[in-house]
Amino acid sequence: MKKLAVVAFGGNALLRGDQKGTIDEQEANAYTTAEHMLKLLNRDYNLVITHGNGPQVGNLLLNNIAGHKMHNLPEMPLDVCVAYSQGFIGYVIEQQLKNVLRAHDMDRDVITIITDVLVNKDDPAFENPTKPIGPFYTKEEADRIAGETKSVFAADPRGRGYRKVVASPQPLVISNVKTIEKIARGGQIIIAVGGGGIPVFYVEQNKTQGIDAVIDKDLASALLASQINADKFFIMTDVPKVCLHYNTPKEQAITRMTIAEAKRYLAEGHFADGSMGPKVRAAIYFVEHSGKDTIITRTDLLGVDDGGTRITLV
Repeated sequence: MKKLAVVAFGGNALLRGDQKGTIDEQEANAYTTAEHMLKLLNRDYNLVITHGNGPQVGNLLLNNIAGHKMHNLPEMPLDVCVAYSQGFIGYVIEQQLKNVLRAHDMDRDVITIITDVLVNKDDPAFENPTKPIGPFYTKEEADRIAGETKSVFAADPRGRGYRKVVASPQPLVISNVKTIEKIARGGQIIIAVGGGGIPVFYVEQNKTQGIDAVIDKDLASALLASQINADKFFIMTDVPKVCLHYNTPKEQAITRMTIAEAKRYLAEGHFADGSMGPKVRAAIYFVEHSGKDTIITRTDLLGVDDGGTRITLV
């Protein structure tokens, strides 16, 4: 029986910080990313792919605002923008992965599942929104919009202005997990939980609706991996290994660490919240709930022996 792996890509797997965001750029990046997936397929893994959507959903929000200002089009809420991004990113990954598979005479279906994720509307995160989204505004613009819409804005640490901030609640339940696991274990490739999933809550018994929030995509991916009984969880980043004293003369790459060590390093402040911190927390979650390993690494090191940092139970 083949092993099942969940591979979590960042939004920069398709769109990088120095690029304009054209579809040609995103397709080329997706093709390169898809080629690296072959190493896992050749090691007899069945695959579930998850992905970030930060750059893409930011662009959607800008389009939203421009359409409203110029043509009085209704602005779509954040949960709908996440759904938009799941669809188009899934399409791009599907297309390029199929192109790579055909180039290597491999026959697999690739299926994107639009995925909502249940959160608790009483999660403390809603009392302290911290996740910045959308464009930068002046203080005067931010104050005006906040007064009109009850949105919350925060100053950018780099002094670039003010941005809207939303809650990042804990993911509780991933939709369609039984179907995701069944199809993936049947040998087809699934793309799910894009952008951390579409955040929904129970507005009343047996009725869900979207909510203005962003779910951490690595934590949602870890929850999915544990719920579908994955054998391994890969978290992609832009460095080959997790490091202590990152970007200092004392920098030290870690090849292997237990979850106890990972928790200690987190407490010591080695992994920043806006960088490696969420990935290490997601790794800990999966290992604790499954007993299986998580590997944090760069895309080109997928499936390479000793590639990346392995997080283990003991």
